[in-house]
Amino acid sequence: MDKPDWQGPLTEAYEQATRFLTGLPDRPVGSRATLEQLRASLGGPLPAKGVGAREVVARLAEAADPGVVASPSGRFFGFVIGGAMPAALAADWLTATWDQNAGLYAAGPAAAVVEEVAGEWLRELFGLPATVSVGFVTGAQMSHVTALAAARHEVLRRVGWDVETGGLHGAPRISVLAGADRHSTIDRALRFLGIGTAALVPVMVDAEGRMVTAALRDALDGLDGPAIVCAQLGNVNTGACDPIGEICDAAHAAGAWVHVDGAFGLWAAASERHRHLVAGVERADSWTTDAHKWLNVPYDSGLVFCAHPSAHRAAMGIRAAYLVHAGGDERDALEHNPEFSRRARGFAVYAALRSLGRDGVEALIDRSCALAARFAARMAGHVLNDVVLNQVLVGFGPDTADIVRQVQAEGTCWVSGTTWHDKPAMRFSVSNFSTDESDIDRSVDTILRLAGR
Repeated sequence: MDKPDWQGPLTEAYEQATRFLTGLPDRPVGSRATLEQLRASLGGPLPAKGVGAREVVARLAEAADPGVVASPSGRFFGFVIGGAMPAALAADWLTATWDQNAGLYAAGPAAAVVEEVAGEWLRELFGLPATVSVGFVTGAQMSHVTALAAARHEVLRRVGWDVETGGLHGAPRISVLAGADRHSTIDRALRFLGIGTAALVPVMVDAEGRMVTAALRDALDGLDGPAIVCAQLGNVNTGACDPIGEICDAAHAAGAWVHVDGAFGLWAAASERHRHLVAGVERADSWTTDAHKWLNVPYDSGLVFCAHPSAHRAAMGIRAAYLVHAGGDERDALEHNPEFSRRARGFAVYAALRSLGRDGVEALIDRSCALAARFAARMAGHVLNDVVLNQVLVGFGPDTADIVRQVQAEGTCWVSGTTWHDKPAMRFSVSNFSTDESDIDRSVDTILRLAGR
């Protein structure tokens, strides 16, 4: 067998990637292909004969390009999606090249240590307790699953039930209290864990989507048995943050575990200007966040922190005779996340943090929030929320949903639609490290033009 040709396909990939990234300022942000066109260009029966690796890469790029959303663009404002910083993207390429299995220290020592270091850097940025454990997972969804599995273990352990051995059949019923405007990934995590959405006790929220502490106290007073409280830092529509310090006081007084959905809002802790929004966050029991949102690393990069490492390991840990388990100070990642074999996703997080430094992370958060405020100021009269972070809701009455579709099709920028207080709204999220004032102004001009204002 001939030796593999690495240079040809990797050179092609580099050239295609560079062409895409440097072309972002002039590229329409949305997809330019229909479903039928993509199926025609990418589909068909599997050919009997293969082709050269470089040709495969070139053909793939040509066929896929019209259907690639320019989410790394500085004018992509849909959902809460960051881009990929140069250092993080390059580290992600190395991650694929090294192809380490990051489940065990023995299979990837550098991968294990880089997660250890990056996890500690993040813990310091967020102001979490020094003893927290950390897991690198795919995203906020699996972070919730991991954290709530640890919570499930601990609240049942306190009432004498071993859920890892006995399962949930016959176990004391767990109540899960969460804001009425919580993110849907909480509900989904409860389904995955067998707790079920019927366990949810919705707690009243205010006009911005923040949990009302008095309503939480009333709900806790009416419960008997193990309980988990899910707080939210960064409402997905408004960016509003629950009063986390008050929530921790009320929940812990009732013996409940506090889990924090901080998918993007937890990053406010890294900013002196915005840290007040998350005051008291260090008193929670577990935390979820995403590095592929505000830290701007490639996808497949969620994080879970737990203030009770023994509960974390009890829920996630696994032993097998054929594995080479860490025996000293080494760290086996599979003790802290639900995956067995996985890519070494910590390298990109490490590279982004090392590239930015503490000051750079703070500047990134502050700049995004300032740009969101600039957008809101230019959309005066149409803004529907109190802009406290990087989220802006805009309304144009009954035509809003149609205007969102027009903006997406026009291509200057990409925004997402939502429903807020039973009315259609445009959701504008500033999360990309490359977004600047010209991106905001160009997007506002287009939106107002399409809205006929």
